[in-house]
Amino acid sequence: MLEAHHFPGPLLVELANEFISAVREGSLVNGKSLELLPIILTALATKKENLAYGKGVLSGEECKKQLINTLCSGRWDQQYVIQLTSMFKDVPLTAEEVEFVVEKALSMFSKMNLQEIPPLVYQLLVLSSKGSRKSVLEGIIAFFSALDKQHNEEQSGDELLDVVTVPSGELRHVEGTIILHIVFAIKLDYELGRELVKHLKVGQQGDSNNNLSPFSIALLLSVTRIQRFQDQVLDLLKTSVVKSFKDLQLLQGSKFLQNLVPHRSYVSTMILEVVKNSVHSWDHVTQGLVELGFILMDSYGPKKVLDGKTIETSPSLSRMPNQHACKLGANILLETFKIHEMIRQEILEQVLNRVVTRASSPISHFLDLLSNIVMYAPLVLQSCSSKVTEAFDYLSFLPLRTVQRLLKAVQPLLKVSMSMRDCLILVLRKAMFANQLDARKSAVAGFLLLLKNFKVLGSLSSSQCSQSLSVSQVHVDVHSHYNSVANETFCLEIMDSLRRCLSQQADVRLMLYEGFYDVLRRNSQLANSVMQTLLSQLKQFYEPKPDLLPPLKLEACILTQGDKISLQEPLDYLLCCIQHCLAWYKNTVIPLQQGEEEEEEEEAFYKDLDDILESITNRMIKSELEDFELDKSADFSQSTSIGIKNNICAFLVMGVCEVLIEYNFSISSFSKNRFEDILSLFMCYKKLSDILNEKAGKAKTKTANKTNDSLLSMKFVSSLLTALFRSSNEFMRYAVNVALQKVQQLKETGHVSGPDGQNPDKIFQNLCDITRVLLWRYTSIPTSVEESGKKEKGKSISLLCLEGLQKIFSAVQQFYQPKIQQFLRALDVTDKEGEEREDADVSVTQRTAFQIRQFQRSLLNLLSSQEEDFNSKEALLLVTVLTSLSKLLEPSSPQFVQMLSWTSKICKENSREDALFCKSLMNLLFSLHVSYKSPVILLRDLSQDIHGHLGDIDQDVEVEKTNHFAIVNLRTAAPTVCLLVLSQAEKVLEEVDWLITKLKGQVSQETLSEEASSQATLPNQPVEKAIIMQLGTLLTFFHELVQTALPSGSCVDTLLKDLCKMYTTLTALVRYYLQVCQSSGGIPKNMEKLVKLSGSHLTPLCYSFISYVQNKSKSLNYTGEKKEKPAAVATAMARVLRETKPIPNLIFAIEQYEKFLIHLSKKSKVNLMQHMKLSTSRDFKIKGNILDMVLREDGEDENEEGTASEHGGQNKEPAKKKRKK
Repeated sequence: MLEAHHFPGPLLVELANEFISAVREGSLVNGKSLELLPIILTALATKKENLAYGKGVLSGEECKKQLINTLCSGRWDQQYVIQLTSMFKDVPLTAEEVEFVVEKALSMFSKMNLQEIPPLVYQLLVLSSKGSRKSVLEGIIAFFSALDKQHNEEQSGDELLDVVTVPSGELRHVEGTIILHIVFAIKLDYELGRELVKHLKVGQQGDSNNNLSPFSIALLLSVTRIQRFQDQVLDLLKTSVVKSFKDLQLLQGSKFLQNLVPHRSYVSTMILEVVKNSVHSWDHVTQGLVELGFILMDSYGPKKVLDGKTIETSPSLSRMPNQHACKLGANILLETFKIHEMIRQEILEQVLNRVVTRASSPISHFLDLLSNIVMYAPLVLQSCSSKVTEAFDYLSFLPLRTVQRLLKAVQPLLKVSMSMRDCLILVLRKAMFANQLDARKSAVAGFLLLLKNFKVLGSLSSSQCSQSLSVSQVHVDVHSHYNSVANETFCLEIMDSLRRCLSQQADVRLMLYEGFYDVLRRNSQLANSVMQTLLSQLKQFYEPKPDLLPPLKLEACILTQGDKISLQEPLDYLLCCIQHCLAWYKNTVIPLQQGEEEEEEEEAFYKDLDDILESITNRMIKSELEDFELDKSADFSQSTSIGIKNNICAFLVMGVCEVLIEYNFSISSFSKNRFEDILSLFMCYKKLSDILNEKAGKAKTKTANKTNDSLLSMKFVSSLLTALFRSSNEFMRYAVNVALQKVQQLKETGHVSGPDGQNPDKIFQNLCDITRVLLWRYTSIPTSVEESGKKEKGKSISLLCLEGLQKIFSAVQQFYQPKIQQFLRALDVTDKEGEEREDADVSVTQRTAFQIRQFQRSLLNLLSSQEEDFNSKEALLLVTVLTSLSKLLEPSSPQFVQMLSWTSKICKENSREDALFCKSLMNLLFSLHVSYKSPVILLRDLSQDIHGHLGDIDQDVEVEKTNHFAIVNLRTAAPTVCLLVLSQAEKVLEEVDWLITKLKGQVSQETLSEEASSQATLPNQPVEKAIIMQLGTLLTFFHELVQTALPSGSCVDTLLKDLCKMYTTLTALVRYYLQVCQSSGGIPKNMEKLVKLSGSHLTPLCYSFISYVQNKSKSLNYTGEKKEKPAAVATAMARVLRETKPIPNLIFAIEQYEKFLIHLSKKSKVNLMQHMKLSTSRDFKIKGNILDMVLREDGEDENEEGTASEHGGQNKEPAKKKRKK
């Protein structure tokens, strides 16, 4: 065959035909002879003379093309597909011929065995160097995406092809091999890589899920190993993830979109699926996964805000997609860590590096990830212990909060690795004597954590343990007796170190006092050592002689260095710690010891402490403020050293009173004498607090009084409220205020101060108790009843209760979402007996609806009062409570519809001139309405009301007053309601815009795939119809507002911007129809109607509104000039400039709309411009009287005219108007 090119043409044609008929008939024996076909075809292509082929005469090149066409259109035997495809790489092919071959090979995929596909793909990739790269990639991705989809739908074997019913492992291995082939091909041919990225980017424009599938994501992640494509691909995946979450957020927020767009799988679930699949030795994907995980966590983690607080917990909407993306990053890393051993070291190292190096920015998300990694496998991480000990070296330089969380995260490792524990102790001991205060506090925090977690033999069981340990940790902790004995010496050693801290600064001591209670609860054998330490510390400040007043040496607690005075000993916190530890000791340890004969001195400290607290109580009650030198005549100013000292003393005394109140309550067993003592202590507290408030009021400065945390524990507050709520007095107001303070603390930080403050379950329990009492008090004694009795200073107790309820409802939704059912059940005190039986049937929605009805009643009572008696604070709080409760209702439930119609009725029937109340009520109405259906009709009605109340821009026109909503009145119509409806209209426009983009994306996909596009557009009809309906109703909404005499300011500004958006959206729709009008045969009738409406009802009115705004700004300016107050003129000018700025943009948007309408008219052969009138307000007129005025103006105005007239080349009118100011 070497001489084939000398063969005559007809012979070559004949030979080729022989081969082709053998292939088509399937009569090949082993396919070896196929190696000759390329030689024949190549030789044929070189023949210049004309050859007889079939009935015609063709050149050699054309003959070859025909032969290839015949070969590709025939049937190929499954076993020769690979050889046939491979054969073509030796034939010189034109682009068109390559396309033939590629299409044929791709169509064979579904007929072949799974194992045969990788070699075929390889041959196709080799072939793709001749052209058709895009088709090859698209075909492979589409085939495997479909295969994955079928595989996931747990195939029903009979009706699906054999190729699908394969074990998952085999499919994943084949996919892995194919991905490797493609990546290898891309390394050799970068054009292929560019084609891949381009293909996936194009698909993303309309809808991010269009052609991303687990297979294509795995392929992209593997491509990140090629340096040239790394950033591009990771960026593509990152934007896909965030876009996907934004789409999800948009869909969840709008019932209108949910009805139109089917629910689909999201990029995030696909990526996690890739992680799961990568267990089948997809090592080429893991590196990309780790990089993607860290990119998502770095880019979308919590950000720092101005005052240094991190915005981690606030679930505001704009941050939701970012939070989800960050969480996805953490999940990717955690799951990858679980599956792939070889990458574990790197993940751990990168997490620790970020924790150590980014001390100043929020890193809670990395610490959470670290904690999850350690919880998953403490034993596995022993091999990486060097990395963790390296991180310990930086402890003294990290912020305290980071140190606490880092040590808590790695704590399970300390139980497994002795060397790590020893290393940590050395670091902490060094830090104990560091110069920086923060380092010393970190050392205390570290030691307290160790004390909590290393159990001493004989300690009580961990049922009182506040942190649950995972199974893997419990296995580690079973080194029986020896371990506990070793722990004991270890813990006593730490206690020695901590005693030294008691001579350090107040802050360090404070940390110790706050931590001891938790240590006792977890490690009861240390009780003796801890209590002795506290007793000896207290004795330094306690006056032992029983008749001396006051009982405490306050002077000793204060440190004077030159003229600088500071607190040395937080005595109130010391007493607080003693009181809690003592109460715990009595309740848990003593009952267990009653049977045993204990040594006397063991018990002595507990009796001593009891006696001391008793003595302090009695003497504090006898003491007058003069004994502390803190009476009314004392100096409390912050500028003198005596004033500062008195302030510190006053806070100490108040703190001690609080602690003693709690102590006496806990031992009282409800005896009358004890309660009298408690009230006397409270009176002492009250007197001091009143003096401080009074002095602070005079000085007009903020004292520390506001920020001082109450020392009462949350549990005590809930018990106290329950006991007190039968009377009304100052003590009760104080108790409610403290409860509010605790809830506020929980909302801001996620935990509360005091014992069990870090334990979410205990906090939740206390929250339920507090809520029950506050709810009972508010509903049984309404504010109106209470206030009519006597006018008190400050808020009434019922109002405080309502404020507490509002804070609690939002805190529960923020931190205890999974426990909502339990929380609502705790509030329902009606039926305790049948509770167990019926509870299962009562849903969250039903329970919420019951609570909502109580607050609805209260609001109705408020609204039925006279305008002058209307308590707007209470009304606002009630609406806020209703808003947070309504979030718990299921939008499809009848209760939700009931809530919506009730809110709507309130808005329709009640007219109040309180702008804030109106705003919150309208917000509630919109938030409910959006979850039920689109709010456009509501917007139209409200715009008519606003127009009716504010009048028309043409003063001669009498506007007919519609009264759809009574809540819209002269006071509230603008700016309150006006701005609200405009922001809602903006959201509707955003949704419509999103739908149009989606449709455009689908159209571009269809034109790409060139399938019968006329059929493809049919499914879009309902979406198109919905878009046109929304825009039509919005048009009538803007039609009303554009004629309304709005006051200048934010309303006019926002309206002009929103009109601009309206025209931009209309233009987008026109451009969409430009794309589809050929294939779908013209444009629908309702689109024509929409265009007609915009021409008659909106555009002309926009121009008259622009004139109105400019005339108004002119008159403002002239009145300003007459008064000749430069400041007034300057502010008026600034406002005019601000208001007229959006005008050129609006005119440009209108013109763009009209420009594309002209294009569409030509393309669709429908005259859409017949309804458009060219505006008169744009033509150039010289107005003589104004010209004279301009000429009289001074030179400054001329300069200004120069700058103003540069606004937009073709927008002459706005620029001219500006000149006439």
